[in-house]
Amino acid sequence: MSEIATEDGTLGRIAREYREIGLTLAILAVLPVFVVEAGMTYQARLLVLFLIFAALTIALNVVFGHTDQLFLFVGALTGIGAYTTAILADSLGVSAWLLVPVSGLVAGSIGLLVSYVSARRGMTVIVIAILTLALQLAFSEIFVGAREITGGSTGIPFQGLYVSGLATALGATDQIALYYVLLAFVAVLLVGYKRMMNSKYGFAFKAIRQDEIAAESIGIDVVKYKSIAGFTGAAIIGFVGPLYAQSEGYILPSMFAFQSVDVLVLVMLVLGGMRTLLGPIVGAGLMIYINEVLQDAGQWRTAILGGLLILLFLYFREGIVPKAREVWNGETRISAPESVLDRLR
Repeated sequence: MSEIATEDGTLGRIAREYREIGLTLAILAVLPVFVVEAGMTYQARLLVLFLIFAALTIALNVVFGHTDQLFLFVGALTGIGAYTTAILADSLGVSAWLLVPVSGLVAGSIGLLVSYVSARRGMTVIVIAILTLALQLAFSEIFVGAREITGGSTGIPFQGLYVSGLATALGATDQIALYYVLLAFVAVLLVGYKRMMNSKYGFAFKAIRQDEIAAESIGIDVVKYKSIAGFTGAAIIGFVGPLYAQSEGYILPSMFAFQSVDVLVLVMLVLGGMRTLLGPIVGAGLMIYINEVLQDAGQWRTAILGGLLILLFLYFREGIVPKAREVWNGETRISAPESVLDRLR
Protein backbone atom coordinates (compact mmCIF):
# COMPACT_ATOMS: atom_id res chain seq x y z
CA MET A 1 0.00 0.00 0.00
CA SER A 2 2.81 2.34 0.93
CA GLU A 3 4.60 1.49 -2.33
CA ILE A 4 1.47 2.42 -4.28
CA ALA A 5 1.13 5.65 -2.31
CA THR A 6 4.80 6.44 -2.95
CA GLU A 7 4.43 5.69 -6.64
CA ASP A 8 1.32 7.88 -6.86
CA GLY A 9 3.19 10.61 -5.03
CA THR A 10 6.10 10.44 -7.47
CA LEU A 11 3.82 10.41 -10.48
CA GLY A 12 1.85 13.29 -9.04
CA ARG A 13 5.01 15.30 -8.47
CA ILE A 14 6.23 14.64 -12.02
CA ALA A 15 2.79 15.58 -13.40
CA ARG A 16 2.81 18.87 -11.47
CA GLU A 17 6.41 19.61 -12.40
CA TYR A 18 5.86 19.12 -16.13
CA ARG A 19 2.24 20.31 -16.32
CA GLU A 20 3.23 23.58 -17.98
CA ILE A 21 5.20 21.78 -20.68
CA GLY A 22 2.47 19.20 -21.22
CA LEU A 23 -0.21 21.86 -21.66
CA THR A 24 1.96 23.84 -24.07
CA LEU A 25 2.74 20.77 -26.19
CA ALA A 26 -0.94 19.77 -26.25
CA ILE A 27 -1.89 23.21 -27.59
CA LEU A 28 0.88 23.09 -30.20
CA ALA A 29 -0.16 19.55 -31.22
CA VAL A 30 -3.68 20.61 -32.15
CA LEU A 31 -2.66 24.01 -33.57
CA PRO A 32 -2.48 22.83 -37.21
CA VAL A 33 -6.10 21.67 -37.02
CA PHE A 34 -7.26 25.23 -36.32
CA VAL A 35 -4.69 27.16 -38.37
CA VAL A 36 -4.03 25.16 -41.53
CA GLU A 37 -6.86 24.93 -44.01
CA ALA A 38 -7.02 21.94 -46.35
CA GLY A 39 -4.37 22.22 -49.05
CA MET A 40 -2.88 25.43 -47.60
CA THR A 41 0.83 24.67 -47.52
CA TYR A 42 1.70 28.33 -46.86
CA GLN A 43 0.07 28.27 -43.41
CA ALA A 44 1.82 25.00 -42.62
CA ARG A 45 5.13 26.60 -43.60
CA LEU A 46 4.50 29.44 -41.14
CA LEU A 47 3.93 26.90 -38.36
CA VAL A 48 7.17 25.14 -39.25
CA LEU A 49 9.03 28.47 -39.20
CA PHE A 50 7.48 29.21 -35.82
CA LEU A 51 8.92 26.03 -34.28
CA ILE A 52 12.29 26.51 -35.98
CA PHE A 53 12.67 29.98 -34.50
CA ALA A 54 11.27 28.80 -31.15
CA ALA A 55 14.07 26.19 -30.99
CA LEU A 56 16.70 28.78 -31.94
CA THR A 57 15.36 31.12 -29.25
CA ILE A 58 15.52 28.37 -26.62
CA ALA A 59 19.19 27.89 -27.55
CA LEU A 60 19.94 31.62 -27.20
CA ASN A 61 18.09 31.61 -23.88
CA VAL A 62 20.54 29.02 -22.53
CA VAL A 63 23.70 30.74 -23.68
CA PHE A 64 22.75 34.42 -23.37
CA GLY A 65 19.85 34.41 -20.93
CA HIS A 66 21.61 32.30 -18.32
CA THR A 67 25.32 33.02 -18.79
CA ASP A 68 25.39 36.47 -20.44
CA GLN A 69 27.22 35.26 -23.54
CA LEU A 70 25.55 37.26 -26.30
CA PHE A 71 25.98 35.03 -29.35
CA LEU A 72 25.33 37.15 -32.43
CA PHE A 73 26.20 34.37 -34.86
CA VAL A 74 23.08 32.25 -34.49
CA GLY A 75 22.50 32.55 -38.24
CA ALA A 76 26.04 31.41 -39.00
CA LEU A 77 25.74 28.38 -36.69
CA THR A 78 22.39 27.50 -38.30
CA GLY A 79 24.04 27.68 -41.70
CA ILE A 80 26.98 25.56 -40.56
CA GLY A 81 24.53 22.92 -39.38
CA ALA A 82 22.60 22.96 -42.66
CA TYR A 83 25.68 22.90 -44.94
CA THR A 84 27.36 20.18 -42.84
CA THR A 85 24.44 17.80 -43.17
CA ALA A 86 23.83 18.52 -46.86
CA ILE A 87 27.47 18.34 -47.97
CA LEU A 88 28.34 15.24 -45.93
CA ALA A 89 25.17 13.41 -47.01
CA ASP A 90 26.01 14.11 -50.65
CA SER A 91 29.69 13.15 -50.26
CA LEU A 92 29.20 9.99 -48.17
CA GLY A 93 25.97 8.83 -49.80
CA VAL A 94 24.23 8.17 -46.49
CA SER A 95 20.90 9.33 -45.09
CA ALA A 96 20.90 12.96 -44.02
CA TRP A 97 19.07 11.94 -40.82
CA LEU A 98 22.24 10.16 -39.66
CA LEU A 99 24.26 13.36 -40.08
CA VAL A 100 21.98 15.76 -38.18
CA PRO A 101 23.74 14.92 -34.87
CA VAL A 102 27.08 15.57 -36.60
CA SER A 103 25.86 19.05 -37.50
CA GLY A 104 24.98 19.60 -33.85
CA LEU A 105 28.43 18.49 -32.76
CA VAL A 106 30.23 20.69 -35.33
CA ALA A 107 28.24 23.80 -34.37
CA GLY A 108 28.51 22.88 -30.69
CA SER A 109 32.31 22.61 -30.96
CA ILE A 110 32.47 26.14 -32.41
CA GLY A 111 30.24 27.45 -29.61
CA LEU A 112 32.39 25.63 -27.06
CA LEU A 113 35.58 27.18 -28.46
CA VAL A 114 34.09 30.70 -28.46
CA SER A 115 32.79 30.34 -24.90
CA TYR A 116 36.05 28.84 -23.63
CA VAL A 117 38.22 31.60 -25.11
CA SER A 118 35.87 34.41 -24.02
CA ALA A 119 35.55 33.00 -20.49
CA ARG A 120 39.30 32.48 -20.13
CA ARG A 121 39.93 36.06 -21.23
CA GLY A 122 37.12 37.46 -19.09
CA MET A 123 35.27 39.06 -22.00
CA THR A 124 32.21 41.16 -21.22
CA VAL A 125 28.80 40.78 -22.87
CA ILE A 126 29.56 43.56 -25.35
CA VAL A 127 32.94 42.13 -26.35
CA ILE A 128 31.45 38.67 -26.87
CA ALA A 129 28.73 40.26 -29.01
CA ILE A 130 31.36 42.01 -31.17
CA LEU A 131 33.43 38.82 -31.46
CA THR A 132 30.50 36.67 -32.52
CA LEU A 133 29.18 39.34 -34.88
CA ALA A 134 32.56 39.31 -36.59
CA LEU A 135 32.29 35.51 -36.89
CA GLN A 136 28.79 35.90 -38.32
CA LEU A 137 30.07 38.21 -41.05
CA ALA A 138 33.06 35.95 -41.74
CA PHE A 139 30.95 32.80 -42.11
CA SER A 140 28.46 34.68 -44.31
CA GLU A 141 31.33 35.52 -46.66
CA ILE A 142 32.50 31.89 -46.61
CA PHE A 143 28.99 30.62 -47.46
CA VAL A 144 28.99 32.87 -50.55
CA GLY A 145 32.68 32.63 -51.46
CA ALA A 146 33.19 28.85 -51.23
CA ARG A 147 31.18 28.25 -54.42
CA GLU A 148 32.63 24.80 -55.12
CA ILE A 149 31.32 23.54 -51.80
CA THR A 150 28.30 25.68 -50.90
CA GLY A 151 27.00 26.61 -54.34
CA GLY A 152 27.72 30.29 -53.70
CA SER A 153 24.92 32.84 -53.62
CA THR A 154 22.65 30.56 -55.68
CA GLY A 155 22.83 27.90 -52.95
CA ILE A 156 22.11 24.18 -53.19
CA PRO A 157 18.83 22.24 -53.16
CA PHE A 158 18.18 20.12 -50.10
CA GLN A 159 15.43 17.57 -49.47
CA GLY A 160 17.45 14.97 -47.57
CA LEU A 161 15.29 14.82 -44.43
CA TYR A 162 12.37 12.97 -45.94
CA VAL A 163 9.20 12.84 -43.85
CA SER A 164 6.96 11.34 -46.53
CA GLY A 165 6.43 8.15 -44.51
CA LEU A 166 5.24 10.10 -41.48
CA ALA A 167 3.08 12.30 -43.72
CA THR A 168 1.41 9.21 -45.15
CA ALA A 169 0.84 7.76 -41.68
CA LEU A 170 -0.70 11.03 -40.48
CA GLY A 171 -2.67 11.57 -43.70
CA ALA A 172 -1.14 15.05 -43.93
CA THR A 173 1.24 17.05 -46.08
CA ASP A 174 5.03 16.87 -45.74
CA GLN A 175 5.05 20.33 -44.10
CA ILE A 176 2.63 19.18 -41.39
CA ALA A 177 4.70 16.02 -40.84
CA LEU A 178 7.83 18.19 -40.50
CA TYR A 179 5.93 20.36 -38.02
CA TYR A 180 5.37 17.33 -35.78
CA VAL A 181 9.00 16.27 -36.09
CA LEU A 182 10.00 19.77 -34.94
CA LEU A 183 7.39 19.63 -32.18
CA ALA A 184 8.99 16.45 -30.84
CA PHE A 185 12.37 18.20 -30.95
CA VAL A 186 10.98 21.24 -29.11
CA ALA A 187 9.43 18.90 -26.50
CA VAL A 188 12.87 17.39 -25.85
CA LEU A 189 14.35 20.89 -25.61
CA LEU A 190 11.73 22.10 -23.11
CA VAL A 191 12.14 19.05 -20.87
CA GLY A 192 15.93 19.22 -21.16
CA TYR A 193 15.91 22.96 -20.41
CA LYS A 194 13.78 22.48 -17.29
CA ARG A 195 15.92 19.62 -16.01
CA MET A 196 19.13 21.55 -16.70
CA MET A 197 17.96 24.66 -14.87
CA ASN A 198 16.83 22.58 -11.88
CA SER A 199 20.18 20.80 -11.71
CA LYS A 200 23.62 21.90 -10.54
CA TYR A 201 24.16 23.48 -13.95
CA GLY A 202 21.22 25.84 -13.51
CA PHE A 203 22.35 26.86 -10.04
CA ALA A 204 25.90 27.42 -11.33
CA PHE A 205 24.60 29.54 -14.21
CA LYS A 206 22.60 31.65 -11.77
CA ALA A 207 25.59 32.18 -9.49
CA ILE A 208 27.86 33.08 -12.41
CA ARG A 209 25.35 35.54 -13.83
CA GLN A 210 24.96 37.31 -10.50
CA ASP A 211 28.66 37.60 -9.68
CA GLU A 212 31.45 35.65 -11.39
CA ILE A 213 34.05 36.45 -8.73
CA ALA A 214 31.75 35.36 -5.92
CA ALA A 215 30.87 32.21 -7.87
CA GLU A 216 34.56 31.34 -8.26
CA SER A 217 35.15 31.97 -4.56
CA ILE A 218 32.66 29.22 -3.64
CA GLY A 219 34.28 26.73 -6.02
CA ILE A 220 32.27 27.14 -9.21
CA ASP A 221 34.41 26.69 -12.34
CA VAL A 222 33.22 29.67 -14.39
CA VAL A 223 35.10 28.69 -17.56
CA LYS A 224 33.73 25.15 -17.44
CA TYR A 225 30.09 26.13 -16.95
CA LYS A 226 30.19 28.93 -19.54
CA SER A 227 31.74 26.48 -22.01
CA ILE A 228 28.98 23.97 -21.28
CA ALA A 229 26.34 26.64 -21.91
CA GLY A 230 28.08 27.69 -25.14
CA PHE A 231 28.29 24.11 -26.40
CA THR A 232 24.67 23.35 -25.50
CA GLY A 233 23.25 26.45 -27.17
CA ALA A 234 25.36 26.10 -30.32
CA ALA A 235 24.65 22.35 -30.62
CA ILE A 236 20.89 22.99 -30.51
CA ILE A 237 21.31 25.61 -33.25
CA GLY A 238 23.36 23.15 -35.31
CA PHE A 239 20.60 20.56 -35.01
CA VAL A 240 18.01 23.08 -36.21
CA GLY A 241 20.01 24.06 -39.31
CA PRO A 242 19.22 20.97 -41.44
CA LEU A 243 15.55 21.08 -40.41
CA TYR A 244 15.39 24.73 -41.48
CA ALA A 245 16.97 23.80 -44.81
CA GLN A 246 14.45 20.96 -45.25
CA SER A 247 11.52 23.32 -44.67
CA GLU A 248 12.79 25.71 -47.37
CA GLY A 249 13.90 22.99 -49.79
CA TYR A 250 17.06 24.98 -50.45
CA ILE A 251 20.16 26.21 -48.65
CA LEU A 252 20.90 29.84 -49.44
CA PRO A 253 23.44 32.10 -47.67
CA SER A 254 20.77 34.80 -47.32
CA MET A 255 18.71 32.44 -45.10
CA PHE A 256 21.42 32.69 -42.42
CA ALA A 257 22.18 36.42 -42.63
CA PHE A 258 22.35 38.48 -39.44
CA GLN A 259 19.17 40.41 -40.22
CA SER A 260 17.32 37.22 -41.21
CA VAL A 261 18.02 35.20 -38.07
CA ASP A 262 19.94 36.90 -35.26
CA VAL A 263 17.83 40.05 -35.03
CA LEU A 264 14.60 38.05 -35.03
CA VAL A 265 15.80 35.50 -32.46
CA LEU A 266 17.07 38.20 -30.09
CA VAL A 267 13.78 40.14 -30.33
CA MET A 268 11.81 36.92 -29.78
CA LEU A 269 13.79 36.09 -26.65
CA VAL A 270 13.54 39.54 -25.09
CA LEU A 271 9.88 39.92 -26.03
CA GLY A 272 8.86 36.50 -24.72
CA GLY A 273 10.93 36.68 -21.54
CA MET A 274 14.54 35.79 -20.90
CA ARG A 275 15.31 32.94 -18.50
CA THR A 276 11.75 31.66 -18.70
CA LEU A 277 10.63 28.25 -19.94
CA LEU A 278 7.91 29.45 -22.28
CA GLY A 279 9.29 32.89 -23.21
CA PRO A 280 10.98 31.60 -26.40
CA ILE A 281 7.76 29.87 -27.54
CA VAL A 282 5.60 32.94 -26.89
CA GLY A 283 8.11 35.35 -28.42
CA ALA A 284 8.58 33.25 -31.57
CA GLY A 285 4.84 32.77 -32.04
CA LEU A 286 4.06 36.45 -31.61
CA MET A 287 6.80 37.65 -33.96
CA ILE A 288 5.86 35.17 -36.69
CA TYR A 289 2.20 36.22 -36.36
CA ILE A 290 2.93 39.97 -36.40
CA ASN A 291 5.27 39.59 -39.35
CA GLU A 292 2.59 37.72 -41.27
CA VAL A 293 -0.20 40.18 -40.43
CA LEU A 294 1.95 43.09 -41.64
CA GLN A 295 2.63 41.50 -45.04
CA ASP A 296 -0.19 43.59 -46.57
CA ALA A 297 1.29 46.83 -45.25
CA GLY A 298 3.72 47.01 -48.17
CA GLN A 299 6.43 49.62 -47.81
CA TRP A 300 5.07 50.64 -44.39
CA ARG A 301 5.65 47.17 -42.95
CA THR A 302 9.07 47.83 -41.41
CA ALA A 303 7.99 51.16 -39.91
CA ILE A 304 4.81 49.64 -38.40
CA LEU A 305 6.76 46.66 -37.08
CA GLY A 306 9.28 48.97 -35.42
CA GLY A 307 6.49 51.01 -33.81
CA LEU A 308 4.76 47.88 -32.53
CA LEU A 309 7.98 46.54 -31.05
CA ILE A 310 8.59 49.84 -29.25
CA LEU A 311 5.10 49.66 -27.73
CA LEU A 312 5.52 46.01 -26.75
CA PHE A 313 8.88 46.66 -25.11
CA LEU A 314 7.45 49.65 -23.23
CA TYR A 315 4.66 47.56 -21.73
CA PHE A 316 6.51 44.25 -21.46
CA ARG A 317 10.00 45.39 -20.53
CA GLU A 318 10.83 42.11 -18.75
CA GLY A 319 8.99 40.03 -21.35
CA ILE A 320 5.44 38.85 -21.89
CA VAL A 321 5.66 35.65 -19.84
CA PRO A 322 6.96 37.33 -16.64
CA LYS A 323 4.35 40.08 -17.09
CA ALA A 324 1.56 37.53 -17.55
CA ARG A 325 2.70 35.68 -14.41
CA GLU A 326 2.68 38.95 -12.51
CA VAL A 327 -0.91 39.64 -13.55
CA TRP A 328 -1.96 36.03 -12.88
CA ASN A 329 -0.46 36.01 -9.39
CA GLY A 330 -1.75 39.50 -8.60
CA GLU A 331 1.76 40.72 -7.85
CA THR A 332 2.64 44.39 -7.93
CA ARG A 333 6.28 43.83 -8.76
CA ILE A 334 8.11 41.28 -10.82
CA SER A 335 10.81 39.33 -9.07
CA ALA A 336 12.00 37.67 -12.24
CA PRO A 337 14.60 38.59 -14.66
CA GLU A 338 16.15 41.92 -15.33
CA SER A 339 15.84 43.44 -18.76
CA VAL A 340 18.51 43.10 -21.42
CA LEU A 341 19.62 46.68 -20.85
CA ASP A 342 20.19 45.85 -17.18
CA ARG A 343 22.44 42.98 -18.21
CA LEU A 344 24.43 45.13 -20.61
CA ARG A 345 25.14 47.88 -18.05
